[in-house]
Amino acid sequence: MYGPFKPAPHIAELPAEKIDSTYKRLRWQVFAGIFFGYAAYYFVRANFDLAQKGLIEAGMYTKAELGVIGTAAGLAYGLSKFFMATISDRSNPRVFLPFGLLLSGLCMTMMGLFPWATSGIAVMWALIFLNGWFQGMGWPPCGRTMVHWWSKSERGTIVSIWNTAHNVGGTVPGIMVLLAGAIYFSEYGVEATAKDIWQQALYYPGIAAMIAAIPIYLVMRDTPQSCGLPPIEKWRNDYPDDYNEKTYENNLSVKEILFTYVFKNKLLWYIAIANVFVYLIRYGVLKWSPVYLGEVKHFNIKGTAWAYTIYELAAIPGTLLCGWVSDKVFKGKRGLTGFIFMILTTAAVVALWLNPATPENELAQYAGHAWYENPYQLMDFILMTTIGFLIYGPVMLIGLHALELAPKKAAGTAAGFTGLFGYLGGTVAASAVVGWAAEYYGWDGGFYVMIAGGVLAVLLMFITMLEESKHKAKLGEHYGK
Repeated sequence: MYGPFKPAPHIAELPAEKIDSTYKRLRWQVFAGIFFGYAAYYFVRANFDLAQKGLIEAGMYTKAELGVIGTAAGLAYGLSKFFMATISDRSNPRVFLPFGLLLSGLCMTMMGLFPWATSGIAVMWALIFLNGWFQGMGWPPCGRTMVHWWSKSERGTIVSIWNTAHNVGGTVPGIMVLLAGAIYFSEYGVEATAKDIWQQALYYPGIAAMIAAIPIYLVMRDTPQSCGLPPIEKWRNDYPDDYNEKTYENNLSVKEILFTYVFKNKLLWYIAIANVFVYLIRYGVLKWSPVYLGEVKHFNIKGTAWAYTIYELAAIPGTLLCGWVSDKVFKGKRGLTGFIFMILTTAAVVALWLNPATPENELAQYAGHAWYENPYQLMDFILMTTIGFLIYGPVMLIGLHALELAPKKAAGTAAGFTGLFGYLGGTVAASAVVGWAAEYYGWDGGFYVMIAGGVLAVLLMFITMLEESKHKAKLGEHYGK
């Protein structure tokens, strides 16, 4: 790697008395960089979903057309997360992470501020594709950073905490829509509708993302060795069973990363395929709930923004619980934990589908009331919260499992490989297939797709669970355990 993306060189090790204090300080400084950096990526990851209802209300696009446009994000992100990971594993995350954030924020800002950027399906598809590609520069440098600064025995906890950055950042677009609605009301004296503030749903988060790139660059660092520190395994005396200093500490070629440590890894293939259906549920609900709740459940723009925000917030305790359960209850059995969480998630999606909308003869009774005063909408909020609480656990586990199935110099690519499947399969299906089914077969058709995906995810998690047990048994025999 050349230029500003070149990895920071190793420097002479600090005096022994400074190692511990410097390591402790820099670990949390670096963690702040990857946590808030990745959270900022989520300012502009799915904010387009909040603009969709406004585009429909304005008569600019149909659900099917928006579904086609939405495929660009999953297609680009899936490809980018994999291919950019092979670059990230050989780059300096201090530059790589904020640079992608800056470009992604610029894309969304342009879409919100310039009329030509939303003037046609082809133009919007291209900009959403570009945004998705730049989004692929977020996860790999974070994964690379975590495996360099935290050892395996503590990684489950740290990854589950870091993974909540998805949700911290994911709440921001909903909050910004509420802010835009408040500003609109102060200017015009009437409540904003979705078609009044869809532009702000795009460029408010875009500008925020570009601003956030600056402090992220300032706090990030590359490897411990580039800061005068020993490798994390040496500092904590915590070596993986297959630890080899040459493999773990020296940069690998692209050929070694792909063909030795990724493509030949059977367990990595299992979790990658499972990821397709985990992401179908995750983004099927996230992308289409603002439209579904408005059309079917009679939510106003404030109600859909709150539901979207609560969905993300609920994932924080859910992800932490899932990580704790996988470490402490199931002793590192990621497959078993994911299997249980996906059963519960699928059940919650079914319940959201079956929960009745406010009956026509009662609509007038609840007109103008807040969501929590309408028992039908209150149940929808509870179910949206439940799905958000459950689904991000399996998302986190698959990423963590991928990091643990490859040496740390190939960790970003391994995680990118599972992301390739998740986004090319799951996110594209969540956007195009769910949108198409909802347009031509009603929302029942959209839920049939998501529920079928949930069932397939459960089956694949079951296979992963069985293969994981066999893999650990063989590894134990190999190392005499």
